[in-house]
Amino acid sequence: MSNDQSNEALGLHGEYAGKSVLVTGGASFIGSHLAEELVSCGASVIIADDLSSGREENLSSIAGEVRLEIFNARDTSRLLSVATGCDIAFHLAATHGGRGYIDTHPVECVSNMALDYDVFSTLARAEVAKIIHASSACAYPTNLQDSATELGLLSESQANFSDPGRAFPDGEYGWGKLMGELQIQAIQKQYGIHTIAARIFTAYGERENLSHAAIALLAKGMLHLDPYPIWGDGSQTRNFTYVKDTVRGLLIAGTIADRVDALNVGTSQHVTVNELVEAIFELLQWRPKEIDYQIDMPVGVKSRAADNSLILELSGWEPSTSVQNGISATHTYLETLGDMITVDALNAGLMTR
Repeated sequence: MSNDQSNEALGLHGEYAGKSVLVTGGASFIGSHLAEELVSCGASVIIADDLSSGREENLSSIAGEVRLEIFNARDTSRLLSVATGCDIAFHLAATHGGRGYIDTHPVECVSNMALDYDVFSTLARAEVAKIIHASSACAYPTNLQDSATELGLLSESQANFSDPGRAFPDGEYGWGKLMGELQIQAIQKQYGIHTIAARIFTAYGERENLSHAAIALLAKGMLHLDPYPIWGDGSQTRNFTYVKDTVRGLLIAGTIADRVDALNVGTSQHVTVNELVEAIFELLQWRPKEIDYQIDMPVGVKSRAADNSLILELSGWEPSTSVQNGISATHTYLETLGDMITVDALNAGLMTR
């Protein structure tokens, strides 16, 4: 099945129509796109968000079709009230950011473990039938991602708590996400609630803040920065996954009936940062005279991309939006922000949520 198939063609409309769905962090970058797709599938959507990184404007296209509850998801009394009666919950609320943020805010990243416990235990009390945890590729062992030349694909079984050496994630943020997976497995084991961890890989696109690589590199080009700064030497690879693909993968995760602990949601294509930058220059029809490789800046692992065998087996679908098309759509969005895209905003965004 190709990526341009509709939700209805993939059977997603029938899975969600008439269902009551809670999305924590639903006003965020990914969460708002997910909420839009859930509405298009006929779901009744409740969003819980404290707007610490999400924005009400992200929900403007569906403002009259969703119920927005503004509170921190660690307020378990409030969460219990809004979750009671929901069929499905997508848990996207988290303290997060790009590499600059997660490398300089380890304490905030560790706090996700407490947040996840409060959310999952409350959803269990509310008797929600299915929980989808937005996990991350950062849950994978870093030793599997330490080569920019021997490019492997990460499969779900390579990160777990059962086999020696499989729990060695990427920093405090990765540990938080992996421990979230352990928590929902415990919820399933004790309460019989259907749970799954959707491991999100390097999402980018409209509404993303400037703390992440793809949109920051695009903004640098739009600002015609010369020298043009790149963190690292540009050889590090990521599987840049357009947000519409990410959301489609999350929706599919929510329909899986079989016992699956984790599911990759990301492309299988390794793209170097240099290759991404070339696509940006081509789109903008502009090129700097000099590139400033900032090798002292945080860059994370050397390579990362998803093995999509499982999602293909279960749904016949995998992410397939090209970098060129995804970057073009993101560029169109950034153009609408106009004078809000400045060097000061860019520099501030790279180290914040």
